[in-house]
Amino acid sequence: MSTINPFGKDLIVVERELCGRTLKLEVNRVGFRTSASVLVTYGDTVVLGTAMVSSKSVQGMDYFPLSIDYEEKMYAAGKMSGSRFIKREGRPSDDAILIGRIIDRPIRPLWPKGYRKEVQGVSTVLSMDPSFRPDMIAMIAMSAALSLTGEPFEGPVAGIRVGMVDGKFKAFATAEELDNGKLDLVVAGTKDAIMMVEAGANEVTEEEVAEALQFGFDAMQPAIEAQLELIKKVGVTAKEFELIKPNEEIQKAVDDYVADKLGEDLRKPYPERNEMVSVLRTETIDHFKEEVGEEEFAPLKGEYEEAFQMALHKDVRAGIIKDQTRPDGRKLTDIRPLSSEVGLLPRAHGSSLFTRGMTQGLNIVTLAPLSYSQMVDTMEKEGERRYMHHYNAPGYTVGEVKRLGSPGRREIGHGYLAERALDAVLPSEADFPYAIRSVTEIMSQNGSTSMAATCSSCLALMDAGVPLKNMVSGIAMGLMMDGDTPYIMSDIADAEDFAGDMDFKTAGTKNGITALQMDMKVHGLPVSILKQALMQGKEGRAHILKHMQETISTPGEMSPYAPRVESIKINPDKIREVIGKGGETIQRITAETGTEIDIKDEGIVMISSPDKAKIDAAIKWIRGITDEPEVGTIYEQVPVVNVMDFGAFVQIMPGKDGLVHVSEMSEERVEKPSDIVKEGDLVDVKLVAVDDRGRLNLSMKQAARELKDKK
Repeated sequence: MSTINPFGKDLIVVERELCGRTLKLEVNRVGFRTSASVLVTYGDTVVLGTAMVSSKSVQGMDYFPLSIDYEEKMYAAGKMSGSRFIKREGRPSDDAILIGRIIDRPIRPLWPKGYRKEVQGVSTVLSMDPSFRPDMIAMIAMSAALSLTGEPFEGPVAGIRVGMVDGKFKAFATAEELDNGKLDLVVAGTKDAIMMVEAGANEVTEEEVAEALQFGFDAMQPAIEAQLELIKKVGVTAKEFELIKPNEEIQKAVDDYVADKLGEDLRKPYPERNEMVSVLRTETIDHFKEEVGEEEFAPLKGEYEEAFQMALHKDVRAGIIKDQTRPDGRKLTDIRPLSSEVGLLPRAHGSSLFTRGMTQGLNIVTLAPLSYSQMVDTMEKEGERRYMHHYNAPGYTVGEVKRLGSPGRREIGHGYLAERALDAVLPSEADFPYAIRSVTEIMSQNGSTSMAATCSSCLALMDAGVPLKNMVSGIAMGLMMDGDTPYIMSDIADAEDFAGDMDFKTAGTKNGITALQMDMKVHGLPVSILKQALMQGKEGRAHILKHMQETISTPGEMSPYAPRVESIKINPDKIREVIGKGGETIQRITAETGTEIDIKDEGIVMISSPDKAKIDAAIKWIRGITDEPEVGTIYEQVPVVNVMDFGAFVQIMPGKDGLVHVSEMSEERVEKPSDIVKEGDLVDVKLVAVDDRGRLNLSMKQAARELKDKK
């Protein structure tokens, strides 16, 4: 096979064995106008990673303009969108946004501070092997493309998705194995250390998570080696670049000015500390405006403000490393003050307010029949989403004026993390046949809002009467490294997050972890330090969980405003009879009983109505259609449909008639059946036998005798 390259460059190929399959990286096959592009093949999955880098630094920007996107294409899975009206890919799905975040998080910290060229990376899935998820191949493609640009990306990185199958760890597990197993963990890193972790789990222990991290880190190394070989084969030349760094003279001047105003005097509880910092910031800026002169100061104001922020960060780190005292005076393992309540919104099906320090989440739960589940139609998935958690954090929650708009990547990511944390403890559809929407409205932010969303969601679900298997709490952990010495902090606030080296969120029950997210701001950490953070986080979660259980410990009564839904199980072969020709039967049932009915392929029937009597009527009707006659069963108040000389025919269920012989009508001798019953009468009968031709033999006298004995 040959490929025409307009630049006359040879096709460069690198291959490595990765977790039982061949990983192939190709350069100079496609993407000729990009800064760099790599085509990555693994099994039947093919992903194109492209990188574009601007020629010059973007001036006047105080952050690194990096964007990483993940493009899922329906054709990659041989699918066409199920929408009747839209067949072209449009706005990325939540899954695509979340995968884009997963790829971005280990890559972003590996660029030098002060780098301001605009960088765009895109991973596009061109072909998808259905036996595993393509996201980790997309991460490898993105890392390889960035590594070939010659820009100061300190990679490469790779990622592995780890499942637990039959008690053993498995890389590139199938979707079914991940759904049915105890663990679905993504770990990404460099050749030296772990950069990012994200997981959903079914109450796994901290020790198991640590083992999975080591397994994933070891498993990803061939992918990193392949990228290093590719870089060498391509002959990448490092490009010159400039770093926009703070003015050292300005930084020293600010450091000197605030030196005697920071330290212990500023270590006060929130919000007192925030107010003191705000006053000191204004005082510092005003001082240098007067000292430098207003006209000369104006273009430098941003640099002075950045220098002040840097001085604050250094002070926070110094307090933690030297004194093990945090900005608000807490010790490293202390949790901020907690408060919570439930049932505060009268018309909501469930509600809660969870406050930790200045971070506060209001959560509202809404219940609906399963027919209200969200339809999912993406490159990878097709089906329904029964439990949905949505997270909102407007500008006022951080004291800013900010336009309202649709949720961004952060909001979607935080909502998904809280959703994963609770998913493992939700009751089954058979036990609780409801669609559940949980919405967290953040009221105030000062660190760890995703874990506040997790805690408030758990409380609101309990308030709504959802029978959770166990309660879930969550905590955000932080870390500062002093050489090789780690200082791990429980329940971090904003100041520690901004100045720290790791942001680590863990959620779980008393039995184990249900969700996990770790992001490194340094160039990776070893498993041993991450395990320490996991174990300290376990203690913090237990403290928070104890507080939550003091607020509510058992599911509450369902709100009178919530719909009632009951489920029954029928033989799947009988579904057709319940639906009827053209839906005639089910439409008649819903119309006459005033209920909503949903039927799953496996034979679970959900009946919903605000009125339990109507639900019972629909259940009785459906049971009559689907139940098989059972010898020994007494059928009460069933109609006589025909009276003959030798007995009477009685309908014990729709389409199922049986004969009560004249000898079985009464304990006394009966001359004529019409002396005892007439057509339309309701009688009690017992099914005593089914003959070899399937005919039903009924007895009125045996039914009367047994019912009398029961009374």
